[in-house]
Amino acid sequence: MVSILKDLSHGLIHLFYPRLCEGCSKPLLSSESVLCISCALQLPETGYHHIADNETALRFAGRIPFQQATSFAYFTDDGLLQHLVHGLKYAGKKQIGIFLGERFAHSLQPVHWADTVDVIIPVPLHPVKEAKRGYNQSMLIARGLGNILQKPVSDKLLLRTRDTESQTKKTRTERVDNMSGAFKIAANANLAGKHVLICDDVLTTGATLEACSLALLQAENVKISIATIGIAVS
Repeated sequence: MVSILKDLSHGLIHLFYPRLCEGCSKPLLSSESVLCISCALQLPETGYHHIADNETALRFAGRIPFQQATSFAYFTDDGLLQHLVHGLKYAGKKQIGIFLGERFAHSLQPVHWADTVDVIIPVPLHPVKEAKRGYNQSMLIARGLGNILQKPVSDKLLLRTRDTESQTKKTRTERVDNMSGAFKIAANANLAGKHVLICDDVLTTGATLEACSLALLQAENVKISIATIGIAVS
C-alpha cells in the first residue's frame, strides 16, 4: 500500500510538474535524467580517453607534469554542452553537474582510466563567489565522477586564495598571469605520494587547471591527472 501511494504521488507530481529534457524540452521518462535518450546520444563526446596524446593532453604538454588528461565532450558556442553548462553555472540546475559527471565516469570505466586515482579534487571557487552562486559546479561534477568511479571526493584539500577576475575576455598569457598563485594546498592536506584527479567544467587555455596543478605539485611525490567535462573548440 505504501509503495502504491508513493508511486501515485510521484505520478501526480510529474503530471503537474513534469521533468523536462534540457535538450528538447520534452517530458522525461522515469528512467531518464536531465536529457532524454535521444538528446543524450547527441552529446559530442570526444571518445579519446584511451589516447595518451589526445587534444586535452596536448594543451598541457610541456607546461606541467601530469599522468593523463582527457575531456568528456566538445564544447562549442550554442551547442548542447554549452547549454547544459550554462544551466549548471547560472540557472541553479545542480542536477546537471551530477548527471554530466556520471556520464563522464561511465565513459572512463571501459578503459580503466582512473583506476590508480586516490582522490578527486574539483577546481575550487573563491568562497565569496561560491556563496553568491550557492555551490561549486566543479564539485557537483566531481561528485558524479566519484559516484560511478567509487573514488573519494574532497573540496577541502585545495583552496582558492583570491577572487580572480573573469577569464572570459583574456588572452592565454593574461589568463596565466591572472591565475598565478591563486591556489594553495590546505594546511592539513596529506597528499604526499597520492594520485590526484583534478576536475573542472570546461577547458579553454588550461590556465586555471595549470595553476591548480602547480599548487598541488608542492606536495611530495604527488601525481596529477586532469579531467574536464568540455573542451572548447573554435
